[in-house]
Amino acid sequence: QVQLVESGGGLVQAGGSLRLSCGASGSIFRIADMGWYRQAPGKQRELVAVITNGGSTTNYGDSVKGRFTISRDNAKNTVYLQMNSLKPEDTSVYYCNARVVFTRRDYWGQGTQVTVSS
Repeated sequence: QVQLVESGGGLVQAGGSLRLSCGASGSIFRIADMGWYRQAPGKQRELVAVITNGGSTTNYGDSVKGRFTISRDNAKNTVYLQMNSLKPEDTSVYYCNARVVFTRRDYWGQGTQVTVSS
């Protein structure tokens, strides 16, 4: 059984920062690429950032490049998303994703709300 549990969401003013965390139970963390996605009401889920299982490669959605940073600690089975210079348009539910490298199977967290006030 794989569980992903996000934390760190909340309300912040524009220009502020938040750090999201996603802890993974089970044995997949080290063989999974980890990612953050977000979905606002009425919109499709979109990629925020991904990091490969070894942590050597990252990729970001265009709207967050230069402001957000994804990282992982394989010893703690945790992936982080540092969000700086937040904008009201970053308001969304943020979901943690684990994609097992060998099977390409996806696992999702329950989501955490991030609200940025103007």
